[in-house]
Amino acid sequence: MSSDLTIRTATDEDWPQVFPFWARIVDDGRTYAYPEWLTSPEAHALWMEAAPGRTVVAESGERVIGSAKMGPNRPGRGSHIATASFMVDPEAGTRGVGWALGEHVIGWAREQGYAGIQFNAVVETNDRAVGLWRSLGFAVIGTVPGAFDHPEHGPVGLHVMFLDLGGTAR
Repeated sequence: MSSDLTIRTATDEDWPQVFPFWARIVDDGRTYAYPEWLTSPEAHALWMEAAPGRTVVAESGERVIGSAKMGPNRPGRGSHIATASFMVDPEAGTRGVGWALGEHVIGWAREQGYAGIQFNAVVETNDRAVGLWRSLGFAVIGTVPGAFDHPEHGPVGLHVMFLDLGGTAR
């Protein structure tokens, strides 16, 4: 990981730097099920979390090179399990930004008292993400077959991944 990487709470002033890589990743169609070709205000409404959730940016110098959003996976009786989504600017390369964001989210979820973290839709052909989450302790607990329409591979599965933070058996 780059030594000048900082992770901090995102502000609306960060959005002009987040949206270009957010749109590039979504419009590429290989890793996220968000609708393609969203406007900046539409994407902002999906990505910038309100409390009790949180959105952060990973910054190198004054350049935003990644972002994550996190919060309860479900309302009410499902709110003790967190969820998160991550995007790293493809131009940032393999500098450990995803790892740093993942560690940040895990730490935040622990601090907030979540019992675990569930990722609802990790595209099974996204080997980098699946490998990263496994290296941080997540396990694939199920796969919905054919739930994602990949532009090259056609229908592929969406993994549900889970990390137990020590409090799932209440």
